[in-house]
Amino acid sequence: MIWIYFNIFIAVMLMVDLLVFHRKEHEVKIREALLWSAVWIAMALVFNAGIYHYWGAEKAMKFLAGYVLEKSLSVDNLFVFLLLFSFFRVPAAYQHTVLFWGIVGALLMRALFIFTGIALIERFHWIIYVFGAILIVTGAKLFAKDDKDVDPEKNIVLRIFRRFMPVTSDYRGKSFFVRENGRLYATPLFVVLLVVETTDVIFAMDSIPAILAISVDPFIVYTSNAFAILGLRALFFALSGLMKMFHYLNYGLGVILIFVGIKMVIAEFFKIPVAVALAVIAAVLAASILLSVLRPQKQT
Repeated sequence: MIWIYFNIFIAVMLMVDLLVFHRKEHEVKIREALLWSAVWIAMALVFNAGIYHYWGAEKAMKFLAGYVLEKSLSVDNLFVFLLLFSFFRVPAAYQHTVLFWGIVGALLMRALFIFTGIALIERFHWIIYVFGAILIVTGAKLFAKDDKDVDPEKNIVLRIFRRFMPVTSDYRGKSFFVRENGRLYATPLFVVLLVVETTDVIFAMDSIPAILAISVDPFIVYTSNAFAILGLRALFFALSGLMKMFHYLNYGLGVILIFVGIKMVIAEFFKIPVAVALAVIAAVLAASILLSVLRPQKQT
Protein backbone atom coordinates (compact mmCIF):
# COMPACT_ATOMS: atom_id res chain seq x y z
CA MET A 1 0.00 0.00 0.00
CA ILE A 2 2.87 2.39 0.80
CA TRP A 3 4.08 1.98 -2.81
CA ILE A 4 0.69 3.09 -4.11
CA TYR A 5 0.58 6.13 -1.83
CA PHE A 6 4.11 7.18 -2.77
CA ASN A 7 3.50 6.92 -6.52
CA ILE A 8 0.21 8.81 -6.19
CA PHE A 9 2.11 11.55 -4.34
CA ILE A 10 4.73 11.71 -7.12
CA ALA A 11 2.04 11.85 -9.83
CA VAL A 12 0.12 14.61 -8.01
CA MET A 13 3.26 16.73 -7.51
CA LEU A 14 4.22 16.36 -11.17
CA MET A 15 0.74 17.36 -12.32
CA VAL A 16 0.69 20.38 -9.97
CA ASP A 17 4.07 21.43 -11.33
CA LEU A 18 3.01 21.03 -14.98
CA LEU A 19 -0.62 22.16 -14.92
CA VAL A 20 -0.52 24.87 -12.23
CA PHE A 21 2.91 26.44 -11.88
CA HIS A 22 4.07 25.88 -15.47
CA ARG A 23 0.82 25.95 -17.38
CA LYS A 24 2.28 28.74 -19.52
CA GLU A 25 5.78 28.46 -20.93
CA HIS A 26 8.17 30.93 -19.34
CA GLU A 27 11.82 31.27 -18.52
CA VAL A 28 12.41 29.89 -15.03
CA LYS A 29 14.11 32.60 -13.00
CA ILE A 30 16.59 31.83 -10.25
CA ARG A 31 14.19 32.89 -7.47
CA GLU A 32 11.50 30.45 -8.63
CA ALA A 33 14.11 27.71 -9.12
CA LEU A 34 15.56 28.18 -5.64
CA LEU A 35 12.07 28.08 -4.13
CA TRP A 36 11.18 24.81 -5.89
CA SER A 37 14.57 23.33 -5.04
CA ALA A 38 14.00 24.15 -1.38
CA VAL A 39 10.51 22.62 -1.56
CA TRP A 40 11.81 19.32 -2.96
CA ILE A 41 14.65 19.12 -0.42
CA ALA A 42 12.21 19.90 2.40
CA MET A 43 9.81 17.18 1.22
CA ALA A 44 12.67 14.67 1.05
CA LEU A 45 13.67 15.53 4.63
CA VAL A 46 10.06 15.27 5.85
CA PHE A 47 9.77 11.90 4.12
CA ASN A 48 13.03 10.86 5.79
CA ALA A 49 11.57 11.86 9.16
CA GLY A 50 8.56 9.65 8.39
CA ILE A 51 10.85 6.69 7.66
CA TYR A 52 12.61 7.33 10.98
CA HIS A 53 9.28 7.43 12.83
CA TYR A 54 7.82 4.25 11.30
CA TRP A 55 10.89 2.11 10.51
CA GLY A 56 13.66 3.38 12.72
CA ALA A 57 17.02 5.13 12.51
CA GLU A 58 18.82 2.55 10.35
CA LYS A 59 16.44 2.81 7.39
CA ALA A 60 16.23 6.58 7.81
CA MET A 61 20.04 6.79 7.66
CA LYS A 62 20.11 4.62 4.53
CA PHE A 63 17.50 6.81 2.84
CA LEU A 64 19.44 9.98 3.70
CA ALA A 65 22.74 8.48 2.52
CA GLY A 66 21.12 7.31 -0.72
CA TYR A 67 19.46 10.67 -1.27
CA VAL A 68 22.67 12.67 -0.70
CA LEU A 69 24.61 10.27 -2.94
CA GLU A 70 22.07 10.45 -5.78
CA LYS A 71 21.71 14.21 -5.36
CA SER A 72 25.47 14.70 -5.64
CA LEU A 73 25.74 12.40 -8.66
CA SER A 74 22.78 14.13 -10.32
CA VAL A 75 24.71 17.41 -10.29
CA ASP A 76 26.92 15.85 -12.95
CA ASN A 77 23.80 15.50 -15.11
CA LEU A 78 23.35 19.26 -14.95
CA PHE A 79 26.58 19.92 -16.81
CA VAL A 80 25.39 17.69 -19.66
CA PHE A 81 21.92 19.28 -19.72
CA LEU A 82 23.54 22.70 -19.92
CA LEU A 83 25.68 21.55 -22.84
CA LEU A 84 22.70 19.98 -24.64
CA PHE A 85 20.51 23.07 -24.29
CA SER A 86 23.35 25.22 -25.56
CA PHE A 87 24.19 22.86 -28.44
CA PHE A 88 20.57 22.65 -29.65
CA ARG A 89 19.86 26.32 -28.79
CA VAL A 90 16.75 25.40 -26.80
CA PRO A 91 14.76 28.58 -25.96
CA ALA A 92 14.70 29.22 -22.20
CA ALA A 93 10.89 29.08 -22.16
CA TYR A 94 10.88 25.46 -23.38
CA GLN A 95 13.70 24.05 -21.26
CA HIS A 96 11.34 23.22 -18.40
CA THR A 97 9.13 21.13 -20.74
CA VAL A 98 12.11 19.03 -21.83
CA LEU A 99 13.29 18.50 -18.26
CA PHE A 100 9.77 17.67 -17.03
CA TRP A 101 9.21 14.86 -19.51
CA GLY A 102 12.85 13.84 -19.20
CA ILE A 103 12.34 13.32 -15.48
CA VAL A 104 9.13 11.32 -16.03
CA GLY A 105 11.08 9.02 -18.34
CA ALA A 106 14.00 8.88 -15.88
CA LEU A 107 11.70 7.78 -13.04
CA LEU A 108 10.39 4.88 -15.13
CA MET A 109 13.85 3.81 -16.31
CA ARG A 110 15.36 4.08 -12.83
CA ALA A 111 12.58 1.91 -11.39
CA LEU A 112 13.35 -0.74 -14.02
CA PHE A 113 17.10 -0.54 -13.35
CA ILE A 114 16.64 -0.65 -9.57
CA PHE A 115 14.44 -3.74 -9.50
CA THR A 116 16.63 -5.47 -12.10
CA GLY A 117 19.76 -4.68 -10.09
CA ILE A 118 18.26 -5.92 -6.82
CA ALA A 119 17.00 -9.09 -8.50
CA LEU A 120 20.45 -9.76 -9.95
CA ILE A 121 22.14 -9.27 -6.57
CA GLU A 122 19.68 -11.62 -4.87
CA ARG A 123 20.02 -14.30 -7.55
CA PHE A 124 23.71 -13.88 -8.42
CA HIS A 125 25.49 -12.53 -5.36
CA TRP A 126 28.81 -12.35 -7.19
CA ILE A 127 27.45 -9.56 -9.41
CA ILE A 128 27.92 -7.18 -6.48
CA TYR A 129 31.65 -7.31 -7.25
CA VAL A 130 30.92 -6.41 -10.88
CA PHE A 131 28.87 -3.41 -9.76
CA GLY A 132 31.65 -2.38 -7.38
CA ALA A 133 34.26 -2.63 -10.13
CA ILE A 134 32.07 -0.54 -12.47
CA LEU A 135 31.88 2.21 -9.84
CA ILE A 136 35.63 2.19 -9.21
CA VAL A 137 36.44 2.38 -12.93
CA THR A 138 33.81 5.10 -13.50
CA GLY A 139 35.15 7.10 -10.56
CA ALA A 140 38.68 6.88 -11.94
CA LYS A 141 37.47 8.04 -15.37
CA LEU A 142 35.92 11.17 -13.83
CA PHE A 143 39.41 12.42 -12.99
CA ALA A 144 40.09 12.70 -16.72
CA LYS A 145 36.61 13.77 -17.77
CA ASP A 146 36.28 16.58 -20.30
CA ASP A 147 32.81 17.97 -21.00
CA LYS A 148 33.96 18.88 -24.50
CA ASP A 149 33.97 15.14 -25.31
CA VAL A 150 30.18 15.05 -25.06
CA ASP A 151 28.93 15.33 -28.64
CA PRO A 152 25.12 15.00 -29.00
CA GLU A 153 25.47 14.31 -32.72
CA LYS A 154 27.28 11.05 -31.92
CA ASN A 155 24.29 9.75 -29.96
CA ILE A 156 23.47 6.45 -31.69
CA VAL A 157 19.76 6.59 -30.80
CA LEU A 158 19.48 10.08 -32.30
CA ARG A 159 21.25 9.01 -35.50
CA ILE A 160 18.91 6.02 -35.93
CA PHE A 161 15.84 8.16 -35.14
CA ARG A 162 16.74 10.70 -37.84
CA ARG A 163 16.85 7.93 -40.44
CA PHE A 164 13.20 7.06 -39.85
CA MET A 165 11.63 10.37 -38.80
CA PRO A 166 11.97 13.76 -40.50
CA VAL A 167 12.74 16.68 -38.18
CA THR A 168 11.60 20.29 -38.65
CA SER A 169 14.28 22.91 -39.06
CA ASP A 170 13.02 25.05 -36.18
CA TYR A 171 11.12 24.82 -32.89
CA ARG A 172 7.32 24.80 -32.95
CA GLY A 173 6.50 26.03 -29.48
CA LYS A 174 6.45 23.24 -26.90
CA SER A 175 5.26 20.65 -29.43
CA PHE A 176 7.29 17.48 -29.85
CA PHE A 177 5.55 16.51 -33.11
CA VAL A 178 3.73 18.44 -35.84
CA ARG A 179 1.89 17.40 -38.98
CA GLU A 180 2.60 19.31 -42.16
CA ASN A 181 1.19 18.52 -45.63
CA GLY A 182 -0.15 15.25 -44.26
CA ARG A 183 3.27 14.12 -42.99
CA LEU A 184 4.33 13.74 -39.36
CA TYR A 185 7.50 15.59 -38.30
CA ALA A 186 9.41 15.57 -35.05
CA THR A 187 10.57 18.94 -33.75
CA PRO A 188 14.04 19.74 -32.44
CA LEU A 189 12.48 19.80 -28.95
CA PHE A 190 11.75 16.06 -29.21
CA VAL A 191 15.29 15.48 -30.47
CA VAL A 192 16.63 17.17 -27.33
CA LEU A 193 14.30 15.07 -25.15
CA LEU A 194 15.50 11.91 -26.89
CA VAL A 195 19.13 12.79 -26.20
CA VAL A 196 18.33 13.69 -22.57
CA GLU A 197 16.58 10.34 -22.02
CA THR A 198 19.32 8.24 -23.59
CA THR A 199 21.97 10.21 -21.70
CA ASP A 200 20.13 9.45 -18.46
CA VAL A 201 20.39 5.72 -19.20
CA ILE A 202 24.17 6.13 -19.17
CA PHE A 203 24.05 8.03 -15.87
CA ALA A 204 21.76 5.37 -14.38
CA MET A 205 24.36 2.71 -15.07
CA ASP A 206 26.63 4.53 -12.62
CA SER A 207 24.14 5.81 -10.06
CA ILE A 208 22.05 2.65 -9.55
CA PRO A 209 25.03 0.44 -8.59
CA ALA A 210 26.20 3.30 -6.34
CA ILE A 211 22.97 3.44 -4.35
CA LEU A 212 22.79 -0.37 -4.20
CA ALA A 213 26.05 -0.14 -2.26
CA ILE A 214 24.09 1.75 0.40
CA SER A 215 20.95 -0.40 0.51
CA VAL A 216 19.16 -3.15 -1.41
CA ASP A 217 15.78 -2.35 0.13
CA PRO A 218 13.65 -1.61 -2.99
CA PHE A 219 11.54 1.06 -1.27
CA ILE A 220 14.51 2.92 0.22
CA VAL A 221 16.46 2.80 -3.05
CA TYR A 222 13.54 3.88 -5.24
CA THR A 223 12.24 6.68 -3.01
CA SER A 224 15.67 8.24 -2.39
CA ASN A 225 16.35 8.05 -6.14
CA ALA A 226 12.95 9.54 -6.97
CA PHE A 227 13.35 12.53 -4.65
CA ALA A 228 16.83 13.24 -6.04
CA ILE A 229 15.54 13.12 -9.63
CA LEU A 230 12.42 15.19 -8.91
CA GLY A 231 14.53 17.98 -7.46
CA LEU A 232 16.95 17.89 -10.38
CA ARG A 233 14.87 20.16 -12.63
CA ALA A 234 14.70 22.99 -10.10
CA LEU A 235 18.35 22.51 -9.22
CA PHE A 236 19.31 22.91 -12.87
CA PHE A 237 17.70 26.34 -13.15
CA ALA A 238 19.03 27.39 -9.75
CA LEU A 239 22.63 26.43 -10.49
CA SER A 240 22.88 26.77 -14.29
CA GLY A 241 24.73 30.05 -13.95
CA LEU A 242 27.00 28.76 -11.19
CA MET A 243 27.86 25.22 -12.27
CA LYS A 244 31.04 26.20 -14.09
CA MET A 245 32.37 27.51 -10.78
CA PHE A 246 32.45 23.98 -9.35
CA HIS A 247 35.33 22.73 -11.50
CA TYR A 248 36.59 20.38 -8.78
CA LEU A 249 33.22 18.66 -8.48
CA ASN A 250 34.12 15.94 -11.00
CA TYR A 251 37.08 14.97 -8.81
CA GLY A 252 34.83 14.86 -5.75
CA LEU A 253 32.29 12.68 -7.56
CA GLY A 254 35.12 10.44 -8.71
CA VAL A 255 36.28 9.96 -5.11
CA ILE A 256 32.70 9.24 -4.01
CA LEU A 257 32.15 6.61 -6.73
CA ILE A 258 35.46 4.92 -5.94
CA PHE A 259 34.59 4.93 -2.22
CA VAL A 260 31.12 3.37 -2.67
CA GLY A 261 32.60 0.90 -5.18
CA ILE A 262 35.17 -0.24 -2.60
CA LYS A 263 32.40 -0.33 0.03
CA MET A 264 30.42 -2.68 -2.20
CA VAL A 265 33.40 -4.94 -3.02
CA ILE A 266 34.53 -5.40 0.62
CA ALA A 267 31.01 -5.64 2.09
CA GLU A 268 31.33 -9.44 2.42
CA PHE A 269 34.38 -9.06 4.66
CA PHE A 270 33.98 -5.64 6.26
CA LYS A 271 30.83 -3.54 6.38
CA ILE A 272 31.32 0.21 6.46
CA PRO A 273 28.53 1.69 8.64
CA VAL A 274 25.95 3.75 6.77
CA ALA A 275 26.64 6.74 9.05
CA VAL A 276 30.33 6.62 8.07
CA ALA A 277 29.44 6.35 4.37
CA LEU A 278 27.09 9.33 4.66
CA ALA A 279 29.77 11.38 6.44
CA VAL A 280 32.38 10.55 3.78
CA ILE A 281 30.03 11.42 0.89
CA ALA A 282 29.00 14.72 2.51
CA ALA A 283 32.58 15.65 3.41
CA VAL A 284 33.99 14.92 -0.07
CA LEU A 285 31.16 16.80 -1.76
CA ALA A 286 31.56 19.82 0.54
CA ALA A 287 35.35 19.81 0.13
CA SER A 288 35.18 19.73 -3.69
CA ILE A 289 32.72 22.65 -3.73
CA LEU A 290 34.71 24.65 -1.18
CA LEU A 291 37.95 24.05 -3.06
CA SER A 292 36.27 25.23 -6.29
CA VAL A 293 35.28 28.48 -4.57
CA LEU A 294 38.67 29.04 -2.90
CA ARG A 295 40.62 28.19 -6.05
CA PRO A 296 38.57 29.49 -8.98
CA GLN A 297 39.34 28.21 -12.45
CA LYS A 298 41.64 30.45 -14.45
CA GLN A 299 40.00 32.05 -17.47
CA THR A 300 41.68 31.22 -20.74
